[in-house]
Amino acid sequence: MDKKVVARYVRITPRKVKVVADLVRNKKVDEALNTLQFLSKAASPIFIRLIKSAVAAVGRHPEVDPAALYIKEVRGDSGGQMRNARRFIPRAMGRASKIRVETTHLTLVVSDGKAVEAAAKA
Repeated sequence: MDKKVVARYVRITPRKVKVVADLVRNKKVDEALNTLQFLSKAASPIFIRLIKSAVAAVGRHPEVDPAALYIKEVRGDSGGQMRNARRFIPRAMGRASKIRVETTHLTLVVSDGKAVEAAAKA
């Protein structure tokens, strides 16, 4: 059984997110949470919340074993720039430019691998 969890417009750049996403991709959930707990990256608390949310959503189904879950897919796509960041930076000749704040759309898919086994048998 696969469960997809999405966090949209997270206020962190996709470049910072992709480093952490590569670390947790294709790992078991327990191992990924343990890795993220001791990782000193800005995206790790965001991923911890996202993984816990996915496990809680899967936990509603009694036939799924939470210990057998692994992270099947992780994506950190660009979510655009915040429009209402009302801060400016001084530029040459008395001008000013807006400070652009990037956001990210995070997608995480958790699976127990049973769908793959069923497809292989068929």
